[in-house]
Amino acid sequence: MNKDTKKRKNTKELILKAASTLFSEHGYRATSVRTIAQIVGIKQSALYNHFKNKEEIFFEVSKEIFNTPFSIATDSLNKESLTGKVFIHKFTMQYKLLTFDKASEKMFRLLMIELLQNEGLREQFISEFHNKNIKMLSEGFFVMMQNSLIRSGDPMIMAYEFISTLFYIRLQVTLLRFDAKSTDALATQFEKHVDFFWESIKN
Repeated sequence: MNKDTKKRKNTKELILKAASTLFSEHGYRATSVRTIAQIVGIKQSALYNHFKNKEEIFFEVSKEIFNTPFSIATDSLNKESLTGKVFIHKFTMQYKLLTFDKASEKMFRLLMIELLQNEGLREQFISEFHNKNIKMLSEGFFVMMQNSLIRSGDPMIMAYEFISTLFYIRLQVTLLRFDAKSTDALATQFEKHVDFFWESIKN
């Protein structure tokens, strides 16, 4: 990577970091491109060399929050899936880390609001979060079925059932924190979910 490319990449990362902080603290509409540029220390016109508008910045920040918490190469999926419970436990622990990360939690709260108002964001949510996670989990469950680790069934329905509880716990954490209430009681719910779910599908 040459010096100019590296500098451009670093500037883009600084823009996304500043935007994420401003969006989570002030909201999408109250955050201006000018303010983002000021925080980064560049001219507003220079920011447009990296992003065409505020919405594109917001979508890029959102992608990081919505993205699958457990990225895995396709050729490694079969190997990981053969670990059975360990596979879904790893996925769940990454999801838990995102849930209790304060910066991610603030953005998640904002995204829940914006999802009802922004069609492009809804499409991104389906693409980056829902489809990718369901695809990876269902493929993992299919491999487990083929190797008699779990009972036969519809792997996609299993994926829906598994991730829906995780998403609900994450939403519950967000709602409790919004009202400044303790989330201590939810700290072990992720692990309990893995144990309960595994017992219901294993052979």
